[in-house]
Amino acid sequence: MLPGRGRNGHAARLSRILGTRTAWTAAGDGEFFCPGCGGDRNYQRLTGQRRFTLLGLPVLPRGETGPVVECAACRRHFGTDVLDHPTTIRFSAMLRDAVHTVALAVLAAGGAGSRTALEAAVLAVRAAGFDDCTEEQLAALVEALEADTGRITGEPCGAGLAIELHEALDPLAPHLAGVGRESVLLQGARIALADGPYTPAERDVLATVGAALTICSDDVTRLLAAAARTPS
Repeated sequence: MLPGRGRNGHAARLSRILGTRTAWTAAGDGEFFCPGCGGDRNYQRLTGQRRFTLLGLPVLPRGETGPVVECAACRRHFGTDVLDHPTTIRFSAMLRDAVHTVALAVLAAGGAGSRTALEAAVLAVRAAGFDDCTEEQLAALVEALEADTGRITGEPCGAGLAIELHEALDPLAPHLAGVGRESVLLQGARIALADGPYTPAERDVLATVGAALTICSDDVTRLLAAAARTPS
């Protein structure tokens, strides 16, 4: 059989005559975390119109396609769900705010009057990105938090404080690996342990932190027990 005269050759000739083409239209832009590049990039949100082509020329509409997200750097297309992943800058801000909220919640459970607990909280918050955090600032914020939630120091985690924790941790949890979620919980545990064993109120707050981070209760108990056995 001569080259190009078999079934594959016929299909190749037909594909040069008939085909489909997609015309893309920009429908928005912004910045996203590109999974192809592995970093923050600009993007365009595209919608497409598919058409049959004859000899390379569009002739008949075939319907809409997309929308898709096109990376401005690598030009790869992704589903729009890729926009649910925070950018690196946004993720860092979410993590910083989460650690700050956990520190305040643990201090509100009884450590705000302890110098060692405040020092541990300041170290955690500064490491998370609030470089200018001070003990005085945290103590003032705990007082404001208690006034806002109607909570008294040393009480179990009430509804107002639980809402504050969930608002800070719920959006972050899906984007943290298991070890990352555990790290946030353990930072709270170290603050609680800085001035002695856990109080019931501190355990209650840390259990709420674990639940917001989607850590099961058995693992929360295990992690808190391991932290208590680790020398500070």
